[in-house]
Amino acid sequence: MGRAVQATMATRGLMRLCCFLSGVLLLSFIIPSALAEERFYEFVVKETVVKRLCQTNKIITVNGQFPGPTIEVNSGDTLVIRAVNMAQYNVTLHWHGLRQLRNGWADGPEFVTQCPIRPGSSYTYRYTTEGQEGTLWWHAHSSWLRATVHGALIIHPKRGLPYPFPKPAKEFPVLLAEWWRRDPISVIRQSMITGAPPNISDAILINGQPGDFLPCSSQETSIIPVVAGETNLLRIMNAAMNSELFVSLAGHKMTVVAADAQYTKPFDTNVVLIGPGQTTDVLVTANAAPGRYYLTARVYASAQGVPFDNTTATAIFQYKNAPGCAETGFSGPQGRPRPSGHPGRAGPAPMLPYMPANNDTNAATIFSNSIRSPGPVKVPGPVTQEVFTTIGFGLFNCRPGPFCQGPNNTRFGASMNNVSFQLPNTVSLLQAHYHRIPGVFTEDFPAFPPVIFDFTSQNVPRALWQPVKGTRLYRVKFGAVVQIVFQDTGIFAAEEHPMHIHGYHFYVLATGFGNYNPRRDEAKFNMVDPPSRNTIGVPVGGWAVVRFKADNPGVWLVHCHIDAHLTGGLAMALVVEDGKAELESTVPPPLDLPICGL
Repeated sequence: MGRAVQATMATRGLMRLCCFLSGVLLLSFIIPSALAEERFYEFVVKETVVKRLCQTNKIITVNGQFPGPTIEVNSGDTLVIRAVNMAQYNVTLHWHGLRQLRNGWADGPEFVTQCPIRPGSSYTYRYTTEGQEGTLWWHAHSSWLRATVHGALIIHPKRGLPYPFPKPAKEFPVLLAEWWRRDPISVIRQSMITGAPPNISDAILINGQPGDFLPCSSQETSIIPVVAGETNLLRIMNAAMNSELFVSLAGHKMTVVAADAQYTKPFDTNVVLIGPGQTTDVLVTANAAPGRYYLTARVYASAQGVPFDNTTATAIFQYKNAPGCAETGFSGPQGRPRPSGHPGRAGPAPMLPYMPANNDTNAATIFSNSIRSPGPVKVPGPVTQEVFTTIGFGLFNCRPGPFCQGPNNTRFGASMNNVSFQLPNTVSLLQAHYHRIPGVFTEDFPAFPPVIFDFTSQNVPRALWQPVKGTRLYRVKFGAVVQIVFQDTGIFAAEEHPMHIHGYHFYVLATGFGNYNPRRDEAKFNMVDPPSRNTIGVPVGGWAVVRFKADNPGVWLVHCHIDAHLTGGLAMALVVEDGKAELESTVPPPLDLPICGL
């Protein structure tokens, strides 16, 4: 009898323990959800007067700020952003790198997932940040407005959870961009009229300023204040329209810990390569002699014989209480301004860092190949849908005259698999897909090049230089494992292309130079710890292989993030079907989704 009682008590105790553990487990899921918040922002898009390079310009901004407001949330938070268009141009906003699961309506590319917000109108973007943390950014996705309409989007870990590295003393956004003395919209409109490539920018910017080496700029150079011995996190974002950039910091090592809001295996570097659309987080310990050190940004010009912006932007990494230096605050996005008189300019000349040559492809390759996931990952497989696509330039034949000002009396263009992408103008692609509106697009984007040739040859036959215009999409089954091979071409000029896939992160299995050969190059695939990216620089005259699982239904743009190339047609779109389960289909469109005008 005693044994029976003891057994009963033991069973009850075990049941109580199980209940207690179940409760703890349940709370571990409930508490983070309960701590998630809804953050509201109002973004007023309007014309603002600013002065750069000795010249006053009217530019389009959000809330009168350039760069635009910094958004900061914790992973799991919901963002509600009311965009009010008080400018003279149509506009949309894109939240670069956010997956927008089942919610393409909040993604933002004009005429892809929504019609533009017309002047005097508004639209509210609503989305969650579940499962993502790190440095992203937001920008206009309509014409060339993103030249000045952009800002940081920082997703901190869930409340109460740490970084996977020691908590930095401070965090600083480092937002890179390009500046034109003219209205960027007029720059691209001139190109679209004449058929010639758009004019290059007049300056590179760091946190909205050209820095010490450009006229009328040194008094406003961005200052990053640091304390000796402390480790700080620099969140570097490339918002430049058309330029990949080398970033260097004098006197200090940079430790890369994340890229595209995905943590990486840490590694030290003197140089960061960052393409348009990409982000890179680096830890920097202030362990040099207290003083002033330049942070520089200059163009990586991978294409031979193609003009580029040859300026160098600077910011100053300045130690607190350094000899001869007045105390100053951070002068960057959302930073507090320096006191009048710009005491940040007082003091000894900053030290210059090592800067790679503009055409240093070796430095670019070493950096890019160093990025890895923090540990082993499960790469999706086996592949069920594969796309092999060429990416590069093209020239359209035309009658010589004012509308035929491209190379050798042509019109400049670009394409993927010889299709130069054309956007609709009466309805967005996602609306046409969701509502089954015929005649807006076709689903015959070729999965392989229509003609096989020596893709990276410098002497591609001229008969292959002219692409075909079309709005041709590629259909993907929900749950498919998709592998895309991006292959650069030598048509007109080989160049590194930062390819961005909306709605997805993807594993970069391998990159290389020359023509991709699966029998040779599949052996190079990193199936252990490949990096996860949303934008990948396809090497100049080379290729990249990426892979992902198609678990996000909708219409998702795939394009080069150099806007001169995107405007020329270097894009396509994936139509990812709905799945069969309840949470595997695109959500209904919001009631205030903008309506296209004729």
